[in-house]
Amino acid sequence: MAELGFDRVIRTNRWLFVCTVLAGSFLLFLVQPMVARMALPRLGGAPAVWNSAMLVYQALLLAGYAYAHLIGRFSIRRQASIHLAVLLLAALTLPISLADLPPAASGWEAAWVPLLFALTIGPVFFAVSAQAPLMQRWYAADPAAGDPYWLYAASNLGSFAGLLAYPLLFEPFIRLGGQSWVWTLGYGVLIVLVMLAAWSRRNAGASPEAAADARPAEPIGWRRIALWLALSAVPSGLMLSTTTHLTTDIVAMPLLWVIPLGLYLLSFSIAFREESRIGSFLVLAAPLIALFTGGQAMASSSGGSFLYALASLLLLMAFAVALHHRLYADRPGPERLTLFYLVMSAGGALGGLFTALIAPMVFDWVWEHPLLILSGAALLPRSAWSGWYERLGLGEERRRTVVLALLLAVFAGGYWMQEQLMRGNDLGVTLAMCMLAAIGLLLLIDRPAFLIALLAMMLARSGFDTVEQSWAGARERSFFGVYAVREQEEQGFRDLVHGTTLHGRQLLHPARALEPTTYYTRNGGAGLVLAHAPELVGPEARIGVVGLGVGTLGCYRQPGQQWEFFEIDPVVLEYSQAGHFTFLERCTPDAPTHIGDARIVLEDMEPARFDILAIDAFSSDAIPLHLMTREAFGIYSRVLSEDGILLVHVSNRFLDLAPMVNGLARANGMEGRIRRDTGRLSPAASPSWWIALARDEALLERLPKPEKGDWDRLPDPPKRVWSDDFASILPFLQWESMLETSHD
Repeated sequence: MAELGFDRVIRTNRWLFVCTVLAGSFLLFLVQPMVARMALPRLGGAPAVWNSAMLVYQALLLAGYAYAHLIGRFSIRRQASIHLAVLLLAALTLPISLADLPPAASGWEAAWVPLLFALTIGPVFFAVSAQAPLMQRWYAADPAAGDPYWLYAASNLGSFAGLLAYPLLFEPFIRLGGQSWVWTLGYGVLIVLVMLAAWSRRNAGASPEAAADARPAEPIGWRRIALWLALSAVPSGLMLSTTTHLTTDIVAMPLLWVIPLGLYLLSFSIAFREESRIGSFLVLAAPLIALFTGGQAMASSSGGSFLYALASLLLLMAFAVALHHRLYADRPGPERLTLFYLVMSAGGALGGLFTALIAPMVFDWVWEHPLLILSGAALLPRSAWSGWYERLGLGEERRRTVVLALLLAVFAGGYWMQEQLMRGNDLGVTLAMCMLAAIGLLLLIDRPAFLIALLAMMLARSGFDTVEQSWAGARERSFFGVYAVREQEEQGFRDLVHGTTLHGRQLLHPARALEPTTYYTRNGGAGLVLAHAPELVGPEARIGVVGLGVGTLGCYRQPGQQWEFFEIDPVVLEYSQAGHFTFLERCTPDAPTHIGDARIVLEDMEPARFDILAIDAFSSDAIPLHLMTREAFGIYSRVLSEDGILLVHVSNRFLDLAPMVNGLARANGMEGRIRRDTGRLSPAASPSWWIALARDEALLERLPKPEKGDWDRLPDPPKRVWSDDFASILPFLQWESMLETSHD
């Protein structure tokens, strides 16, 4: 039997099709971050840019699957001729480089950004995206090949490998130009593999339908297509909403986006198999995970807990495997294979469209996350948990009574959980959750009742508070984040928060309302320099601040000074204009605020515009790399006067940026000092690290001495500094901090 199996592998050229599918998927997921990285310095770090890139990729993937479906009606030989011609024509656009488009006219950015990505990567992405369905059709053309769907699992393993390869292997060691040439070489290898795959099916002259099955193609109704769409859309949307939820309300960790996407890809490899112990376990565990973890999905803050972050990732994995398992179980025969993948691709695009573009415009919080969890729970395969009622033999006439009794128990348990939450009784909350989860499992005998139980758990576990904040209009959402104003009356201050990130704080007492707080106190690096600006750079200093926050730094303004602010998100500016925070109104009422990506705006300004320039644009611990490259610091240096000071805020829980800033400063002819403030002098203060850079080291020696501590020399620079062509955060990650439970 083993010999027969090995002979079948050789005769059907299984190894060749596996290699071809793996290579195509690897290249697809390698090129996506690579092109986005190329575009970053030109387009800036706005999330809308990344949303546009994602939508272009999904649209091209859908187009590639549609193309594979359209040519699937031809013979293998004709399909091979067409596809090889498409691959060779697309190769004329290599090596990959950004398309040379004139700048976008004002108001046309939303169309210009997708056009740039489409022209840069469109032809090759379209050609390669057709690989997975086409290779499966060609493989199935041999009657001895068997079911081709397992190749899709191999395809997603290739995607997962490409996803990890970019941040771990390509970005840290290869410059962008070299990355493009390596990708071009891989594309050439792929063309050779496709030629070999086509040659291996040279005798399959009949149509694939005839080769795969002599019977007529099975009819596919719209209800079945709608189910395929839903089973594809929910995991795709949940993958993106999990990323948003984690970075907004748990922790903004660098590279965090890789993990949900990687789990999403792995779910296909687990689910698209006839037998999988891991898959069977996750399908069985999905309802329980939904109740324990999904039951907390409406909590607008989870304390920065890594335990909850891991639980959220487990929920994504369980749901993705369970729904993709159901999708695989409902797959059609090989003669309908390309239609199946076309619908899957459309569902994935719909899920991404809803989560990435529609939800931020419609919702004031990440409401798409609990909605997608509820949708996923409604679509879960029938579970073994639901068999308890039949085993007890209670009869159908009693089912409704049992369901109603269990729902009453859910409502009582939810009320008890809320009481325990208000009392701060963690043990009571845990016991209530266990009780509600047990009742929820019993309610799997009635799917609508199970969904009601899950929703009740969400509301009881701080969901009512989240609903109340939305109802009161206490939050605003933009493409850049979810913002909320929180009154801390007992402590005597008002905060602007973005999930777990504190954007600014103002004291409520009228006599102290203009006192600088958080990272901007008088004993911090920025406060010391700005308070003594007349002695350092002259009485009529021109000062620029990149990153508005709530405008706290503006209250260091002194007579004769000219101030300018730079802010990427108009919503942040509105909090100051609407009177929630009064630093700008009372301290710098005539200071202009430039809306847009600061690097792009500064690049268009005249040289020596500022005497002091403060870079404080990092809204969380996940930094915008394009503001931390040699070219970016060159722009800062150009707009800085000869005797000016560049301030850089480098407070970060997960990255030690001081060595890199030293390297970037030296690459632009500057030296620096760092001020590490513990923030313990005031309850309204936060620990902060500020770096002061100047061309003249004598100026740094004149920096004012703080009340506690001192200005220290910067740590040694790295051997290689970040540039627009090279940047990797991996060497600077503080792994011990990433493993700690933290909360701003």
